[in-house]
Amino acid sequence: MIFINFNPVSSKKLYIQIYNQILAEIQAGSFKVGDKLPSERELCAQFGVSRAPVRQALSALEMNGIIYSRQGEGVFVKSTHIINGNSQSLESVSPEDIVEARMNIEPLIIKFAALRATDEDIEELKQTIKKMEEETRSGIYVPETDEQLHMGIAKASHNDLFITFMSSITSAMKQQEMWQFIRDRTVTRSDYQEVNFQEHKLLIQAIEDRNEKEAVERMTAHMQNLYDRYWKS
Repeated sequence: MIFINFNPVSSKKLYIQIYNQILAEIQAGSFKVGDKLPSERELCAQFGVSRAPVRQALSALEMNGIIYSRQGEGVFVKSTHIINGNSQSLESVSPEDIVEARMNIEPLIIKFAALRATDEDIEELKQTIKKMEEETRSGIYVPETDEQLHMGIAKASHNDLFITFMSSITSAMKQQEMWQFIRDRTVTRSDYQEVNFQEHKLLIQAIEDRNEKEAVERMTAHMQNLYDRYWKS
């Protein structure tokens, strides 16, 4: 096992600093093609951070063709230079920012959706959840349907700023390549599709029942599960 003294990191966008340090060590020759990187636990200890930013950094390195993972064995160096795209996408809104925003804003949005949704709003949401069910039963995950459902909830709040916030979040998710990379390795997995659908179904049911307390609790749980799927899977 190769041991490198990585420097602890601090401040926002930790994963970018971690990404840059690991990439620098690989490009400096500390790790050669085929070498195994320290485990996530060891990296967390060396950088002095939780698992989330380490997982984000490794995902970015894999997305850019620097490393690859083998189930149950670890992460290995694939190349010493970026072969898939470039690292500029790291400077856009981070997946961590996206999740943090969603975890805090969407429970508030759905509260007002449960209080203000019209019959037309609810019918539209039910049509979208029906579409998601059909896709789930067919064994596929369509991000656009998921986005449509969350935008529909925002529209049902009848608050223009909430709609704008949700639109901005949706736009950030579409522009952030790493968000899509991690999503395609987690949320789209067959073992998550059914539970993802059921969670969305409960959200719409709470709105239909005009139960804002239940709606907030369900959305809070859904956002926490989203976080867990992205960073703990």
